[in-house]
Amino acid sequence: MVNKRPTKKDRQKNLVDALNSDPFLTDDELAEKFDISVQTIRLDRMELKIPELRERVKNVAENNFLKVKSIRGQEFVGELIDIQPGKSAISILDTSKDMVFENSQVVKGQHIYAQAESIALAIIDAHSALTGVANIKYKRPVLAGEKLVAKAEVIRQRGNRFFVWVMIYIKQQEVFRGKFVLVSMDDQEGI
Repeated sequence: MVNKRPTKKDRQKNLVDALNSDPFLTDDELAEKFDISVQTIRLDRMELKIPELRERVKNVAENNFLKVKSIRGQEFVGELIDIQPGKSAISILDTSKDMVFENSQVVKGQHIYAQAESIALAIIDAHSALTGVANIKYKRPVLAGEKLVAKAEVIRQRGNRFFVWVMIYIKQQEVFRGKFVLVSMDDQEGI
């Protein structure tokens, strides 16, 4: 029996469809998904003028920052992938060797917390806000090179106070969680 591969045209259409549904797929993941070489994926992307993952993520992040009021792009830790102001958001942080303790190679908690606080501040629909309370828990050590995916959700709002939950995952395993109470500075009452 002959294993018939899709035509180049069909393969490229499938590539476009896959990236439209998930723009964060790597070339390696696409190659595995379509059972072809990484080089073929790269050639198809170049021919279709589809940027590499880094550029796709950057474009999505830049478009999402147009919706954010409380924190500027250069202040944000990670890359803002998706945001629905006042509701939910997702960000990604690629950890690196410059974020770790030298002796253990474990990422310092300050970087993980900074990603969580950044997404919590970005999600609330306020021009200016501060963290009033943070209840956090680190679930397991994070090593350099691991990709952190933060998911935030506004649980409720009472006046100028926003209650936000943030969970950070590595490959669907929770590594951090935090409950934040953020205070909007837009209305100075109650501070």
